[in-house]
Amino acid sequence: MSENIGSRRIILDLAVTLDGFIEGKNGEVDWCIMDPEMGFTNFLNQIDTILYGRKSYDEWGQYIPKTEDPDSDKEIWELVHSKEKYVFSKTQKGTDEKAVFINDHIFEEVNKLKNKPGKDIWLYGGASLITTFINLGLVDEFRLSVHPVILGEGKPMFIDINQRVHLKMVNARTFSSGVVQLIYHLNKNE
Repeated sequence: MSENIGSRRIILDLAVTLDGFIEGKNGEVDWCIMDPEMGFTNFLNQIDTILYGRKSYDEWGQYIPKTEDPDSDKEIWELVHSKEKYVFSKTQKGTDEKAVFINDHIFEEVNKLKNKPGKDIWLYGGASLITTFINLGLVDEFRLSVHPVILGEGKPMFIDINQRVHLKMVNARTFSSGVVQLIYHLNKNE
C-alpha cells in the first residue's frame, strides 16, 4: 500500500475471545490463533508505526521469538520490529533506541503523528490505552478477530468507555480456523 495523502488512520487490531476478553486472567494469550490465511503480514505491510501502552511495550515491544519457533513467527516479529514505535507512559520519559515515549497531550501528539506522511498506524494496546484512544475519538478502524474460545474471565476488550461509539461495518471474513474478523470504521455521521 502506498503512503497516505492527508491523515493516516489509527487501526485498532485486536484478537478477542467470543466472550470479549483480550487476555486470560493471568495475561495469557495462548488461545490466539496465528492463522496465515488471515493475512497478518499484509496488515503489517499496511502500517509503519505501532502505538503501545508501557506494559504492553515491556512485554511485547521488544519480544524475541524462541529459536524453536516457526520461521513464519520469526518473520512476523522481524516485520513488527521494523516499525516506528511510540509508547504512552506516565512514568517512562524520553526515547530509547527502539521507541519514543509520550507522557501527556495524547490527543495533540497522536494528531501530529496522523498528519505526518506515511502508512497507517497500529494501536496495539493495552486495554487502558485503547480506552483512552476510544474516549478521545482517535480510533479510525476497529479490526476485531473473534477467536472460537470462551475464557470465562480475563481482561475485557473494552472498559470505561465514556460515550456511545457508532461504527459502520466495512468487512467481515471467516477463516477455516474458526476465527471471524470484523472490520468497522468510526461512523462520524452519528
